[in-house]
Amino acid sequence: MPKLYEKSVFSSLHIDVARNATDDFNLFHDKKKWQQIYKNPFNGPIVLGFQLESLLEGAIREYRLSNQEDALVNEKDLQYSNYQFSFANPVKADELITIKINKSQFNDDPLNPVLSNRVSLKAGGKLCAMGYKKESRIPLFLPNPNLFPLNDLLGSTDREFLAGTDFFIKRKFMTTSNAKNFLSASLVEQSDFFDEVEGKVNFPEIFPCALISCALLEKAIRESLDFKRNPMVYRSHKISIDRWQLEKLRSNDSLHILVKLTQTNDNENTPAEQQTYECYGVVNHEHLLFRALISLVPLNA
Repeated sequence: MPKLYEKSVFSSLHIDVARNATDDFNLFHDKKKWQQIYKNPFNGPIVLGFQLESLLEGAIREYRLSNQEDALVNEKDLQYSNYQFSFANPVKADELITIKINKSQFNDDPLNPVLSNRVSLKAGGKLCAMGYKKESRIPLFLPNPNLFPLNDLLGSTDREFLAGTDFFIKRKFMTTSNAKNFLSASLVEQSDFFDEVEGKVNFPEIFPCALISCALLEKAIRESLDFKRNPMVYRSHKISIDRWQLEKLRSNDSLHILVKLTQTNDNENTPAEQQTYECYGVVNHEHLLFRALISLVPLNA
């Protein structure tokens, strides 16, 4: 039987805290400026896409622990945590949220065993996000990235394109305070990840990835995108996170977020206006923490 989770609603304060913790200045989340978006159909600020995925991360973590699946993850060396979600409707403040996690499926492939769950999220009775959470030995997305030597980032400039590449760079620094605020804003108990008295410092999976939004917004500013008349919205996220690198992540570690436009149409069901970005998170100029394919479409699409 599927597991159902009913969560408290998001408030406008939750949205503010999440966007502040990740430097997401998209007007869709701004309680004062959302009305400035031309023909905005959402009638108010909406919850961040990565904020929803953080909520899902917390629910799936609870599901894994309650079913002792964390032991299976360790036994099979499932190093990568993978999120594959499509977005159908926005989530707004004061809407009751229901999460459904289907029964786990385990494929014991000798090369790449995978533990998988189909997951959906509804708010206000509407389907908002659907997809899969999977644990794997090999990353399911961008397994063989064509990247430059990572130590080239040592001399890179923040909010600029790396010389000789198509990658735009946004440099951030990890802080436990921002991660805690992001968790609380996502309706997730922060003490499950951080406890100074117990010496617990476990950055959640989605928090570093949530900084992708800031990088894409900074790139859009550089390219003179009109946020009021031609805004973009997320259509899908495909993310693979290296758990081993995440365990080593500490406050003040640098994180370079690299983004570049890649293939725009992957199949016949893809809208012609869709833009898909390759995104990477590199810790301290040397370790690849996450890789992602992030797809957006114009609001008017």
